Amino acid sequence: MVTFVNENNFEATPLYAMNPLSRFSDRATAYAKYRPSYPEEAIAVILEGLGNPSQRVAADIGAGTGISSRLLAQRGVQVIAIEPNAGMRESAAPHPLVEFRNGTAEATNLPEASIDLVTCFQAFHWFDPEPTLREFHRILKPSGRLAVVWNNRDRNDELTEGYTRLVQIASNHHPAESRLVSVDPLLASPLFPDVHCHTFTYRQQLDLDGLIGRAQSVSYIPKEGEAYQQLISGFKELYDRKRDENGFVYLTYRTSVYLAEPQHQT
Repeated sequence: MVTFVNENNFEATPLYAMNPLSRFSDRATAYAKYRPSYPEEAIAVILEGLGNPSQRVAADIGAGTGISSRLLAQRGVQVIAIEPNAGMRESAAPHPLVEFRNGTAEATNLPEASIDLVTCFQAFHWFDPEPTLREFHRILKPSGRLAVVWNNRDRNDELTEGYTRLVQIASNHHPAESRLVSVDPLLASPLFPDVHCHTFTYRQQLDLDGLIGRAQSVSYIPKEGEAYQQLISGFKELYDRKRDENGFVYLTYRTSVYLAEPQHQT
């Protein structure tokens, strides 16, 4: 079980117990409009060696508004997008190769050994890891692959560090800001014994509305009150300092792709 320790060294509630199924209900519009995409290289490495994409079926778990599902579908993959939040499903732009279904990471309702590729983009930290990994192992074909992906903000970039600092203050240092430890259950799982990590750089171009909207898509950011007003003031000051001649700033991410294959008894 993944838990977090707060600044006072008290054990905090695990993220999967923090209402993950409905916490994004009032963020779906901002999520669809302002969340970053993922680098082409990340999608390529996920699909590398799996054969003809048009012959493959992927289950994109915690698909949100379908950002990652559409990236896979654009390569020809048939995608079953598993998303428990109705608001997120309804905010998704359609794609002919993407089918949204209600389900959770722990109970996808997919048949056993039916999936060539299981993906989790920006979502694994909200799942109960042990039953989730058992479910992923159950639905994957023996020749299948698991890909767990995060866009992690690159704090070596000055603009991105300033954005991160403002978000941490506004969220009262929410534990999801430390989600990198959430990969640990995958790294320790006997069901997926050989995990490889690939890292890529991705930049998200934003105007002032986009910078604010990007934060508003985060489930643990306040939407009103003093902390919200301070956040907006901080974003305006940061934007004025860092915008280019075209009125844009750029959030920089390090996209981490963890790839694993299921362990099967012989």
